[in-house]
Amino acid sequence: MVQGNGEQRGPEARAPDGPAVEGRAAWATAIAATAILAVSFGAPQLLVVALVPIAEDLGAVRAVPSLAASAAYFGAGLGGIGMGWIAGRTSARLTGLLGGAMIAAGCALASGGAAWQLVLGYGLLIGLLGNGALYAPLMTHVSHWFDRRRGTAIALVSSGQYVAGALWPSLFERAVAGIGWQRTMLGYGLLAAVVIMPIAAWLPPPPALPAPGSAAAGPPAGGRVLGLPANAALLLLAVASFLCCIPMAMPAAHLVAFCGDLGIAARQGALMLSLLLAMAFLARQAWGWVADRIGGLNTVLAGNVLQALGMVAFLATQDEAGLFLVAGLFGLGFSGIVPAYVLAVRELFPAAEAAWRVPCLLFLSLSGMAAGAWLAGVLYDGFGSYAVAWRVGIAANLAALAILAGLAARQGGRRRAVRPGIAA
Repeated sequence: MVQGNGEQRGPEARAPDGPAVEGRAAWATAIAATAILAVSFGAPQLLVVALVPIAEDLGAVRAVPSLAASAAYFGAGLGGIGMGWIAGRTSARLTGLLGGAMIAAGCALASGGAAWQLVLGYGLLIGLLGNGALYAPLMTHVSHWFDRRRGTAIALVSSGQYVAGALWPSLFERAVAGIGWQRTMLGYGLLAAVVIMPIAAWLPPPPALPAPGSAAAGPPAGGRVLGLPANAALLLLAVASFLCCIPMAMPAAHLVAFCGDLGIAARQGALMLSLLLAMAFLARQAWGWVADRIGGLNTVLAGNVLQALGMVAFLATQDEAGLFLVAGLFGLGFSGIVPAYVLAVRELFPAAEAAWRVPCLLFLSLSGMAAGAWLAGVLYDGFGSYAVAWRVGIAANLAALAILAGLAARQGGRRRAVRPGIAA
């Protein structure tokens, strides 16, 4: 059938006024999207692993590769808004094909060896046109296939980043040591295109959106959210996501370099990063299960509390064994935050608005990741250690917690005022 925005949608997966039939097509789509992101988010991991040799080739300034990592995150967030709109009116298949091609082109440009090539390749091609065409459009696309287990499905797809983190760092470390970061980057880009583009070409059209007024359609358009104007509520959620993603990015982007400063070998640092992201992948599935039961907003709040504790632990730990333990626990804590934000948007706003509200929120989330990765590099260059960066990250996390606690309190109060179990 043809949806009102012109996109072809499959009628078999949802009855016109009923819930999604979360069958094989839905889960196959979720797994395909996860596989795409598991490859596409290898690009930022390469910068993490090769941060020190890249900095040495560019004059021993870590702010340059940190800026490239930030540009990749910021570009992916900004690109997601436009690409989400395009995917909603054409198909996630089209944006997926574009994303795979652009990641390959971005790696080719970034491998040129000049600072401007690194930043432009990562920011414009890998970020804006690459992951920007993949991350938000795929998250929104998959969310339309689910209603009862939407949190679980979103958690699975978003954990593609952590599959990338568990898979790529050790491989990149060996490749960079053997053939250099430039050849590694070029080879990875070619591999990404070969894997991503055929999967994207397979993606089926999403099911029809639920009929307005049905339970699956969510709240009606134009209403208030948590007692606030809808756009104000989204803005507060997005600002909180920006703040909490600053500390989220700091260890993820600088863990290998941090280990090197402490005298820990790069191979051990890469293994530690893989552990962090592998634990995040496993925990994210559990967080999805939790989110389906307590709601997206409450899950975001709980994840932020654990993330703040993890940042404090990074600040207090210096030895290798302790850092392995902290890295694993940090992965367990922060992993449920971003998919829970997406779920909160889907719970609080109409389904028909997901194509632009989800990318807008993810833009702020990825901008926070960009700010955190860049800021940690700048603070390191200024102070000679990562201690100040960890403290700044903790402060940003506490600010996010203050916003989220206020929103959660408003949600709890409105639920009591209406009836239990219904989000206002």
